[in-house]
Amino acid sequence: MIETRRANMVRRLRSDATESEKMAKRKRSVAIEPQTLRRSMRRAKSICSCSSPTSTFLNAHSTFSWYEKDLWTEIAKYLDGRSLVMLAVTNRWFYRLIMENSIWKYVCLRDLQVPAPCHVAFNWIKLYASAFDGSHSYMFRQQEKHIDWMRIGAFSLDSSVALLTERLSFPARIPKEDETERMLQPNGCCVINNVKTGIWIADLQLVRCPVCDLNTCDGTMQTLEARHMELFLNEGYHNGSWEYELIGSHDHKNNVDGASGAIFDVKHLNDSSTSAVFNQKTWIGKPMDWQPKAVITRHAVAVNTNLQNNEGLHVKYHAMRAGKDGEVVSVRISQQLL
Repeated sequence: MIETRRANMVRRLRSDATESEKMAKRKRSVAIEPQTLRRSMRRAKSICSCSSPTSTFLNAHSTFSWYEKDLWTEIAKYLDGRSLVMLAVTNRWFYRLIMENSIWKYVCLRDLQVPAPCHVAFNWIKLYASAFDGSHSYMFRQQEKHIDWMRIGAFSLDSSVALLTERLSFPARIPKEDETERMLQPNGCCVINNVKTGIWIADLQLVRCPVCDLNTCDGTMQTLEARHMELFLNEGYHNGSWEYELIGSHDHKNNVDGASGAIFDVKHLNDSSTSAVFNQKTWIGKPMDWQPKAVITRHAVAVNTNLQNNEGLHVKYHAMRAGKDGEVVSVRISQQLL
């Protein structure tokens, strides 16, 4: 009996151990399954996540080229002169592209805001530099007389006849060239023929009194100066063979409210754009405003400076020709208090 009980107890213990082992295996399998599931989910997630496709834009087999002439020619239209020069020194390819005349022609006309002339005698890059390098006529001559200056802008002369006037009202009639002296006093205007057509650049100059050489002299002279765009590139100008010649002068011997001057292309005197010069209220300063004011249109330019009480003005008209009997390449209207 005793041995039978022992045998039964052994069998039960073995059965309980077997059950315990089975339960332990089940627990381990349950604990392992979530980890395995999570790992598989992570792997699945990385495979299914959004990823950018491989770009072929800049790879070795791409058909795109940074050196597309048409593309960079178009980009150049939006750059200023300084940026174009910086791009040109990048390498030889850009230098050859940027130095093309067509690019500088576009940029020059864009910045000057004028239409293209029929003909120019110099490369457009030289014309651009001449217009935008800060040069003015008193840098080359009479530097000791110069006080200050202001760039007004550019305009076009389509005809070879220009009207110079100190009055900002529409002229009753256009005088002839041989009537200059006779028309200056009553009408304050004169006509110049054989003017070089094309683009003209206008500046307002303030210089010391031209009558004396004393640096202590307080006298000043206002000068409306216009020059052909190519003037500073001509040897005749630099060597001094081209000089300003006096066309005529006269005096206003009474109080004058303002010192005014204007230059018109006679051919376009009746244009709607030119009428902006005669509409004085839109651009002339108020009575107590002593700063010079200017207006420029496609075919005309004008200035005005309000004056305090004075005894009158001395007005002079000058013209510069390209050699003897050559075309007129620059004009001046100068005004000085008496």
